[in-house]
Amino acid sequence: MRHTLPLAPQFYVTAPQPCPYLDGRMERKLFTALQGENAEKLNDSLSQQGFRRSQNVLYRPSCADCSACLSARIDVSAFKPSKSQKRTSKRNANLERRATSPWATEDQYALFREYLDSRHADGGMADMDVFEFAAMIEETPIRSRVIEYLDKTSGDLIGVSLTDVLSDGLSMVYSFYAPDMQRHSLGTYMILDHIKIAQEANLPYVYLGYWVPGSQKMGYKSKFSGLEVYLGGRWQKMRDPENFSPDTHPLSTDPIAEQVANISLPDTRPTHKP
Repeated sequence: MRHTLPLAPQFYVTAPQPCPYLDGRMERKLFTALQGENAEKLNDSLSQQGFRRSQNVLYRPSCADCSACLSARIDVSAFKPSKSQKRTSKRNANLERRATSPWATEDQYALFREYLDSRHADGGMADMDVFEFAAMIEETPIRSRVIEYLDKTSGDLIGVSLTDVLSDGLSMVYSFYAPDMQRHSLGTYMILDHIKIAQEANLPYVYLGYWVPGSQKMGYKSKFSGLEVYLGGRWQKMRDPENFSPDTHPLSTDPIAEQVANISLPDTRPTHKP
């Protein structure tokens, strides 16, 4: 099904499929292509409205009878590390950060396979081959970076984050890390380091993707102070996650046509200098 705004990108809806986060639910996504000379403006604008990027596509959950998935970001100015997070930073003091252009390597793919086989063997990306992995990393029409984390002693690649640089922050598109280093809490550490990068670059937010109340896979995101969720068409400070239940009411999601009509698009008209 296609929905169109005048002089704007075309929006589509995926067919329903089993939800990877909540048992017994079906997921559906609203999406549009990310291409052309205005790709960065569109990515910035829609990211601020709860969309996420996957290669050349921007998408947002639009399930027919559920609105549990909430886009989440950290307000860098409001973030204060917890005692546990401070310990995580100390445990990973031997890691070195290296930022590169979005180019896939054999070492990255080997680590990616280890991560998937250990953590997400039955997930939607489990069968991704090296060519599909390269496409995930390299097919980006916007300003993206690959942030690698290496052991200073051995030089081994320990973690990787594909990160987009937005006008108002960093968006962690996809991250993976050595699955045999659970004690190091590498997923948490990479978020902490992205907060540090954002602070150094004077960027106000770190976008984390989606948080789903009731999903253990997503529970770690709610442990960061300064967290905001996109709810009711605006960003709101996270309430106590323990009192935040997933909204699975059949009428919790607006019709697709209304959702598309309420999307704000960037002004892409050329500016004329006098």
